[in-house]
Amino acid sequence: MSIRLRVYASIVLGSILLAGCDESLSTLAGPTPDLQPTFSSIQSQIFESTDSSGRSACIKCHSSVGRNPSGGMSLDHSVAYNNLVNVSVREKPSFMRVVPGDPTSSYLIHKLAGSSDIAGRRMPFDGPPYLTDGQIQIIQRWISLGAPQN
Repeated sequence: MSIRLRVYASIVLGSILLAGCDESLSTLAGPTPDLQPTFSSIQSQIFESTDSSGRSACIKCHSSVGRNPSGGMSLDHSVAYNNLVNVSVREKPSFMRVVPGDPTSSYLIHKLAGSSDIAGRRMPFDGPPYLTDGQIQIIQRWISLGAPQN
């Protein structure tokens, strides 16, 4: 099964789980039980926090505080949204980091899932642990909803 097909299948499954049943997001989110498909939740629960599994906060590497951020992408609170949505990837300019409404084409999902088409390594760089499938599905849901700055 190709990587793109697996990512697509994951998106479909995630959408079904999030939209078609009563499973609580806290169950799906695993080590981040308060994670919601909103940018502010993803920022605080994923980008800025280490979770209960021991996964590192993204800003460990993607911060401009005292350094050049990894991949040229700062996820610092005040600039993260503008550095993600509709922004091309430095290492692969034909890809966009987040394509509103299209998680399959969003490079962020490819990096978090460790797809074969990424430059470098799966994120977080010091993983495992990596984000769980449920955490990634919640991020995919936010992107599917148009990646609003909410």
